[in-house]
Amino acid sequence: MRGKTTLRWPAGAIGFTLVLFIVASAPAAAQIPQQMTPELQELRAALDKYQDPVVAVHDRYFSTLGCVEYPKPGAAGQVPYPAGGMGVHFFNVMLMGKLDPLQPQVLVYQPVGGKLRLVAAEYFVPLSPEVKDRPQLFGRPFDGPMVGHHPLMPHEMTHYDLHVWLWKKNPAGLFSPTNPDVKCPKAAYTFQETAPRLVPHN
Repeated sequence: MRGKTTLRWPAGAIGFTLVLFIVASAPAAAQIPQQMTPELQELRAALDKYQDPVVAVHDRYFSTLGCVEYPKPGAAGQVPYPAGGMGVHFFNVMLMGKLDPLQPQVLVYQPVGGKLRLVAAEYFVPLSPEVKDRPQLFGRPFDGPMVGHHPLMPHEMTHYDLHVWLWKKNPAGLFSPTNPDVKCPKAAYTFQETAPRLVPHN
């Protein structure tokens, strides 16, 4: 793999509480979009162990509990999300501060029939004076910078991010932040959010 970069962040930059949410999951059949490069196939193979979310928890990925949907596309001043779902995010705060293709800060799961299916990886770079330029991976610029995704994240958690749909085909595109085929259950912990507001890169 190429493109390993180490970033240093001030202590205490990550300040939100993550809630442990474990649901056993059977491995989902991987779908290989035509645009998936050998590099991305290698990445998917390296992360396949996380199709079991309990393995993810053991490696310090902890769930933010809610399943996230965006019923409306982003408007002016917001990140231009297409309408669609994201799913349940598992954050690894120990990986904040470095940008390594093999170590995404976030794993994304879709609830399916009472189980969690791994669908995407997400790279998450908090906005900081040490971030001089828009991050890029796999030849793609990150989305943002944007405010944190309320209510599961404080607005003050400004950041860049990049989604890669490695295990579920996305009609909106391999790197789209949302996927129209991701649906959340009608439950208390499903959140229909609006696209986050864009902020200046200071």
